[in-house]
Amino acid sequence: MDSLQTPLCGQVGIEHPVVQAPVGSVSTPDLAAAVAEAGGLGMLAMSWRDANAIREAYTAATNATDGVVGVNVVLDESTGVLSPSECLNACLDAGASVVSFSFGDAAPYIDRVHEAGGTAMVTVGSAAEAQAAVDAGADIIVAQGREAGGHVQSDVTTMALLPRVADAVPVPVVAAGGLGDGRGLAAALTLGADGGWFGTRFVATEESGAHASYRERIVDASETATRLTDLFDRGWPDQPHRVLETDEVRQQRGAASDAVDDDNDPERVARMPDGEPISRLADMPPLAGMSGDVEALPHYAGQSAGLTQDVRPAGEVVTRLVSDARAALADASAAME
Repeated sequence: MDSLQTPLCGQVGIEHPVVQAPVGSVSTPDLAAAVAEAGGLGMLAMSWRDANAIREAYTAATNATDGVVGVNVVLDESTGVLSPSECLNACLDAGASVVSFSFGDAAPYIDRVHEAGGTAMVTVGSAAEAQAAVDAGADIIVAQGREAGGHVQSDVTTMALLPRVADAVPVPVVAAGGLGDGRGLAAALTLGADGGWFGTRFVATEESGAHASYRERIVDASETATRLTDLFDRGWPDQPHRVLETDEVRQQRGAASDAVDDDNDPERVARMPDGEPISRLADMPPLAGMSGDVEALPHYAGQSAGLTQDVRPAGEVVTRLVSDARAALADASAAME
């Protein structure tokens, strides 16, 4: 496979500047391992796991590949199974060498990553946030634009944000939000990024934990099919998120989720594979093995959904992203001659 070597690759020890976004509950050891085995950076979302599950997930992923698997810790205290500090401790104890932080101030945690010999990535939504993160010791910055799927922490589009962040900091920058194919990766590299952060595209892969209907909805979606909302906030209040505009989104638009709580909710719309009920407006996406009305759950997806044409193995996605990025860069170079 052709490679695109950037400072990001050398920083974390990967072959290609492709990062699989942690994609919350949809991230699985199989997905992270497949991306890592193909030369990208596989990621596991750890904030929705307890300490034993963190250890088991990380071990399962790293045992399946010689590549690099990282972890994500959400710093918002209002969500997650463990506190951010406890989650980080569990990740480091499991052996994680790449830790990404999002949705909060990473400054109190970065030294602990470095003391363990690891690399700290921090997601930001502005150049000022990027500078503050680097001042705190961040090794890599993830610049997330408003086009991103799932929970969003920026008000600025990726194209406007990325060059500002790249100019502001001396460390590798990864572009997130709106990237769905190799042309997006090429564009990000041209705008000053050292790699691309892909979430929606990896949800629609064979190894992801997404329910089959969720993956199919992404494949069928257009670029206009998503909405930025705060509708599904039970479990993570007051945090905007981008989802596909399903019938549930259209019906519930403007509804107040605080009208019900877990004790009095008359509608448990779905169940986890272990039988645990999932309430309407919960922040849980449709997962493989769920039963019930999974269509009523949040289908997190970015505006790049329209670029996803099929469900395929994650390793093939990495291969295609890299080859198409190289072709796009070559075409652009030829056009300038």
